[in-house]
Amino acid sequence: MSGLVRAFAVEKLQVKIFSGRGKMGRSAGQAVAEKMREILRMKEALSMVFASAPSQNEFLEGLSQSPGIHWSRVTAFHLDEYVGLSSEAPESFGHFLRMKLFEKVRPGNIYYLNGMAEDLGVECKRYTDLLKDHPLDIACIGIGENGHLAFNDPPFANFQDPLFVKVVELDLVSRQQQVRDGCFQNLDNVPRKAITLTISAILSATFIYCVVPASSKAEAVRGTVEGSISRSCPASILRTHNAAVLFLDTDSAQLVGSVRKGK
Repeated sequence: MSGLVRAFAVEKLQVKIFSGRGKMGRSAGQAVAEKMREILRMKEALSMVFASAPSQNEFLEGLSQSPGIHWSRVTAFHLDEYVGLSSEAPESFGHFLRMKLFEKVRPGNIYYLNGMAEDLGVECKRYTDLLKDHPLDIACIGIGENGHLAFNDPPFANFQDPLFVKVVELDLVSRQQQVRDGCFQNLDNVPRKAITLTISAILSATFIYCVVPASSKAEAVRGTVEGSISRSCPASILRTHNAAVLFLDTDSAQLVGSVRKGK
């Protein structure tokens, strides 16, 4: 695979490090596209969930350009959404995916989280029911600077969460990351609450593809790959999944120990 620097496994988690962010994203897009085509040869329909963040740009572009995918047979979800933010707001995660992927490939069904719902408990149940009606084949995710998955921030992420969807208070690091990523002008503009799929929901996917570029994620990547499996770095739980792949570039992988080299 072009640009692959090295690959190794940490417990069940497959790790692939690429020479650049573009090569990482394109390779992840090709891998997901290949898995989609494989599943759609065996099943009539495919269910997927996507992350919304600038870190996913190269991956989403690569996936959108992949040929031979019957997107009309795909049901699409997204991982999280801000509470109190209109779906038309540029900062909305649903809006992000609509612009970056969904309007390009036209999935057969798209289910959006509604951050403007009057009753958030009812909205969480609605989305939970949809996820259980369409069990996830593939989860396409990222990792936050604090090691979060979706908006399951440390130290409150629950690896055995009985819920699939819930409302959470956002960690300060998560909110600051949104400003650094250019999604909001300042911290005061970043919502304090979000609706998120839980770690239980993410781990329910048959296949997980996690795409994490940039030096700003290096500490989180080290915790994911080399730390203990702990709520202090929620992404570390990926090492327990039977079919998870972590795509890194050399910037995000810079703190991964040299002991991994050559494996």
